[in-house]
Amino acid sequence: MTLTMSRELRLRILSAIVMIIVVLSATWFGGFAFKVVAVAIGLLVYYEWSTITRLAEGNLRANAFGWFSMALVSLNMLFGQAGLTVPLFAGLLITAAIPSLLRRVSWWQPAGFLYAGLTAISLSAIRGEDQLGFIAMLFVFVVVWATDILAYFVGRAIGGPKLAPRISPGKTWSGAIGGAVAGVVGGMLVAMAHFQDVGLWVAVVALTLSVASEVGDLFESFIKRRFGVKDSSRLIPGHGGVMDRVDGLVFACFAAFFLAIGSSAGSANAVVSMGAFLFGL
Repeated sequence: MTLTMSRELRLRILSAIVMIIVVLSATWFGGFAFKVVAVAIGLLVYYEWSTITRLAEGNLRANAFGWFSMALVSLNMLFGQAGLTVPLFAGLLITAAIPSLLRRVSWWQPAGFLYAGLTAISLSAIRGEDQLGFIAMLFVFVVVWATDILAYFVGRAIGGPKLAPRISPGKTWSGAIGGAVAGVVGGMLVAMAHFQDVGLWVAVVALTLSVASEVGDLFESFIKRRFGVKDSSRLIPGHGGVMDRVDGLVFACFAAFFLAIGSSAGSANAVVSMGAFLFGL
């Protein structure tokens, strides 16, 4: 038993190291390299979503359209015009939602495309093409990682009332608060390491992303509990699936993406100025 656990632990650590190297390297280089990672994450998330929710069993044609839509958005992100990505995504999403409105297809199908497609788009939008995008992506990573790690340890150390016992029995309010505090501190440290004047706005953004991260974690727990699965898949040795690893990151990116678009009042530069928005520049 000890030997088995030791092998599992080594496999888990090795997988984590490889993932960190790949993601941080792509984040550093940015451009096409990061878009490839963002697209890969989006496609894998859609694969896991469609598997968990059994989309192919419900309606093979609808599932095929979902894959077609993901492929089209991914190809445009990699080789097309950046300005067309969001309109293309919105058009395909509306098209995917029409059969659900007519009650011919389950809402899990368009929801999966929304979740996976927006994952790739928001990740790419935050990273952008410049150094500010690199700092912004690093900021999001640190907020999410700090939230996740400290929520786990504070929750185990203090315990107390459960956060959402019907969805995730192990999570506590103490862990959630501890994680949020850690997320704000981590985000502030990243900002202060790169900017001389860091205001309250950065702390507000960090807190928002931290809370969104915890909501994302609960959301994925809800999906898995709804369909009776333990892990989203077994794609990552020792870690389960991609959704298991990026659930909090996904919702944090969603929050940053929509806050930036909202603050720009629909400006064409909303996505480009993501980093400037995060740091109040």
